[in-house]
Amino acid sequence: MSALLETQELSRYFDIGRQQRVHAVERVTLSVAAREIVGLVGESGSGKSTFGKTLLGLHAKSGGSVRFDGEELPQKYQPGDFQRLATKMQMIFQDPYSSLNPRMTVGEIIGEGLRLHAALPATELKDRVASWLQRVGLHADHMSRYPHEFSGGQRQRIGIARALILEPEFVVCDEPISALDVSVQAQVINLLAELKETMGLTLLFIAHDLSMVRYVSDRMAVMYLGSLVEVGKADEVYFDPKHPYTNVLVGSNPEPDPKLERGRPSTAIQGEIPSPVNVPAGCRFANRCPKVMDVCRTVTPELISLKDVDRQVACHLYS
Repeated sequence: MSALLETQELSRYFDIGRQQRVHAVERVTLSVAAREIVGLVGESGSGKSTFGKTLLGLHAKSGGSVRFDGEELPQKYQPGDFQRLATKMQMIFQDPYSSLNPRMTVGEIIGEGLRLHAALPATELKDRVASWLQRVGLHADHMSRYPHEFSGGQRQRIGIARALILEPEFVVCDEPISALDVSVQAQVINLLAELKETMGLTLLFIAHDLSMVRYVSDRMAVMYLGSLVEVGKADEVYFDPKHPYTNVLVGSNPEPDPKLERGRPSTAIQGEIPSPVNVPAGCRFANRCPKVMDVCRTVTPELISLKDVDRQVACHLYS
């Protein structure tokens, strides 16, 4: 499959004064094929959301490049870039409570993109909004209501409709299920999977829950402190992790079957994640790694392809 989106050593830093800098995303190289779902996982503070927003130009790039459908995207977007790319790339935001304007009706929220990017008669625009409400499991008569009248799961469906009504090719899903109950999470995941099949969407799916990411994704990328440590097919990464961080991350994921959970040894991650302001030399996971070696504390491992396995890993165990 050809790559729809590619990043090459993409970085995003935030200067915070006194010559200090937050290394939020550093030298990330990743490709996403057309009609593919890539799951991006990692602990809070690992840079997942910043990476997604940098892809879409919501943050300017500090280094590296992003190519979409063969076009290299600007380092810093101008208003015209947002206007041009909005119909191709969209985002579903994490918080369904703060991402919807409380002063706008649901119809206005979902139809805003069409009003800005498509010259449609009012009746056709209204019909398109009604159609999308039904497509995400809501009702056409919800158009006149306001966000506070809906549950968290319903609000997230509204956010999905708002992002997809322009029929973009690529969508960043920034932890779209983290604020929802488990049963509602499954509904939203199934909805995204269905829309992916019917619309031919390409998704970057950002989440904490590895089991949910495995279910919805074709490939999984694991991020730690702004850098990728492992990339591979979702099932293979989940059931046969190669990087020590992926291994403990999978092990700390709750097991749905209580019997299996009781029999499984604890693999809780020890220690604290280093500060992204003072990034340690060598491997960023060295201070928490159960398999740390002397070289890990001084030499930064590169993301390399493993022999005989469709996997990329950044770890000195394989160098």
